[in-house]
Amino acid sequence: MSSKTLLKITNLHKQFDLATETVKALIDVNFEIKEGAFAIIYGPSGSGKSTLLNTIVGLEPPTSGTVDMLGQDLYQLTPDDRARFRQLTLGMVNQTNYWVSSLNVIENVSFPLYLAGYDRQQATSLAQLRLEQVGLGNISAHNPTQLSGGQQQRVSMARALIASPRVIVADEPTGNLDSRNGELIMGLLERSVKEQGKTVILVTHNLDYLSFSTQQLEIKDGLLTDTTEQNAARRRKIGVKHG
Repeated sequence: MSSKTLLKITNLHKQFDLATETVKALIDVNFEIKEGAFAIIYGPSGSGKSTLLNTIVGLEPPTSGTVDMLGQDLYQLTPDDRARFRQLTLGMVNQTNYWVSSLNVIENVSFPLYLAGYDRQQATSLAQLRLEQVGLGNISAHNPTQLSGGQQQRVSMARALIASPRVIVADEPTGNLDSRNGELIMGLLERSVKEQGKTVILVTHNLDYLSFSTQQLEIKDGLLTDTTEQNAARRRKIGVKHG
């Protein structure tokens, strides 16, 4: 794994001012993720995971603090420049997929390249390659809404990888899947790190997946702790290994 810092979060606070109360979603969050890491942010529902992830990818401006990715302070950019940075740098996999229902699988996977100005032939060729990488090269003409949940998530992985992003961000990508398909998606994410040199940032409440990661960040009530060393010591003690 590279020693170069990919993401640096400094003194991050996020609060939501509601009609009757102020909710502190993130409280003085500080951490770094190195390039080539498989980082998992975990914690119970309502702990601040999704707020943190949205802040990391430039969708939720913090109340205070900084989000530095690849040397760029995201919230010093204009919204348009931030969106462009996200398009060029990040591949997103979500729990719920949003497909263009009038397009088939390969067209949905190609869609981010159309937006980036690729011609149709080049975009289709790259999309087919990504589908083959996730083991679905033979379903390119299907409508994605007709696929199983596990297949849809693999198509989502292909779409996330289509533009060769440096970072894959996954928000509960296995939340709607059975254990077998969940393990398959986690394996694809792990391969993207080990074989393609990507950095993965994954949000999950499933502690079974911590063994896939190289860095673990626990969040509770808006407070974040890097538990990587603590978890490694526990795993060594009980003799648990992944792979």
